[in-house]
Amino acid sequence: MIETQGGSVNRASRRYAEQESSQHAARGADAAGPVVPGEADESGALGDGAALEEFRIDLERIRFSSYFARLSDVTQVVPQSGVGPVMHNRLTHSLKVSAVARVVAANLAGAAAQHRAFARGEAVADSETGAIITRLGGCDTIVAQAAAHAHDLGHPPFGHLGERVLDRVARERLGLAEGFEGNAQTFRILTSLDTLGRDFAGLNLTAAVRASVLKYPWTRGRWVGVTAADLPIAERPRGVGNDPVNGAEKFSAYVLEVAELEQALAAFPAIGEGVQTVECAVMDVADDIAYAVHDLDDFTRAGVLQHAAVAAELQTWLAEDAALAEEPLGKIQVEWRRPGRSLELKWRSMSRKDAWIADRDAFRAAVQLVSDELADELLAAPYDGGIASERAVSGFTRRWIERLRSAIVVEAKPHMRGGHVRLNQRAWHEVAVLKFVHSSFVLESPDLAHSQRGQARVVEELVLGFDAWLSDPEDAGRAPRRLLEWVDEATEELFDLSKERPELLQGDITGTGIHRRGRARAILDYVSSFTDQQAVAAFDLLTRA
Repeated sequence: MIETQGGSVNRASRRYAEQESSQHAARGADAAGPVVPGEADESGALGDGAALEEFRIDLERIRFSSYFARLSDVTQVVPQSGVGPVMHNRLTHSLKVSAVARVVAANLAGAAAQHRAFARGEAVADSETGAIITRLGGCDTIVAQAAAHAHDLGHPPFGHLGERVLDRVARERLGLAEGFEGNAQTFRILTSLDTLGRDFAGLNLTAAVRASVLKYPWTRGRWVGVTAADLPIAERPRGVGNDPVNGAEKFSAYVLEVAELEQALAAFPAIGEGVQTVECAVMDVADDIAYAVHDLDDFTRAGVLQHAAVAAELQTWLAEDAALAEEPLGKIQVEWRRPGRSLELKWRSMSRKDAWIADRDAFRAAVQLVSDELADELLAAPYDGGIASERAVSGFTRRWIERLRSAIVVEAKPHMRGGHVRLNQRAWHEVAVLKFVHSSFVLESPDLAHSQRGQARVVEELVLGFDAWLSDPEDAGRAPRRLLEWVDEATEELFDLSKERPELLQGDITGTGIHRRGRARAILDYVSSFTDQQAVAAFDLLTRA
């Protein structure tokens, strides 16, 4: 383990001491290589060649992981079947998030380098942004790329649809209060489920990389019992939601990984509670940009986005903006199918949750821009697979990626719903409008309903089927070996946790309750590790008459 003076955890710390050298470590006297501007901090232990090499090792461990490889057959938004090979999957999405994150992180690391040079008397001008980045613990492009590569590892078969089904079934049918959350599953994979072939669990990543995937750095139970009267929604971190009974809507660690979460965050004393590290915030912004823009490639090529419907919604809202602003909420909700009304509901939701940044004029400008460049330009001519169509799609993507990734704001004391690194007000509204187009004209499309219903059934039946198998005293021993081993490991870890930190566990912590909870967690681990095709094949085997 690499530590700073006094034994405190630093960015390059690992959970376990490693006696064997990594297969991804460079060899020779110059193994660590030079510290490249934009890739590493130069402030002692945080940015020396040894730390940089540790981060590179982490990136390669993620790239070589079987969990990373499986993302090539996990749905991004639209299922691959029926639209040809042009669609993004979770793997290609992750690679594009990494590309965006690298550029953003390199710009911030460059600002930090300028600040350090000024402090040494080697630069004429200081960088306020660089000073903030340095105080917060630095920004490394390798760490940001590692975060981007890893951020979707926890997505189950069929993406967000599978995630919602697993969470519902876990809480309603298996009695597992924590349920399932893709972000928490990512952290569990990195710290517990994946393996290096060593005598410890997980990939044993550095603190910086572990912290960089904690988009929602709390457990679900952390927010149980916290009502809107205790803390208004607008003052809570983004993702917490408002459910004092079940806890946080989004969270990045299950109780089994609390020690890992705490140890990783301990390397960042300047980062406040519930706030992302700099590299995590970079990854989060890059994810928003890639999701908002790159997925439009798919929708346009596949013909999912229809010009008439998109144009009617955006242009009607622009034409009736003033009148819609005066309409009672109840009337807008009743008339939501009429053009312009869904967009007005989107605005009201934004203004209620994010009054700190939401501005109707900025929203109108964003709607106008998306209407001009998406509805009136990109979608005006149907995509036909020709060179002109391809140039139109590629040009749209290139312009928007550059526009958004150059609209970065860094704040020393951010709003709780913002982050140290975020999009500026203009770009924040533009991404919101692009995401609205996603949700209204793709995710909620009736054309996807049939396949999604079938996919939901596959995931639910797999969970219940494996639960029934493990409950069969005569046949449980013939269940898949990995599933049985995970049941034993999760159960043992839960028993240890019930003795050491029982306050973290919700619900029944008797012996029976612990066994039930360990089995449920292992089933979720197992089913969520399938690709889309593996899930369908396993469903067919389990349900075949």
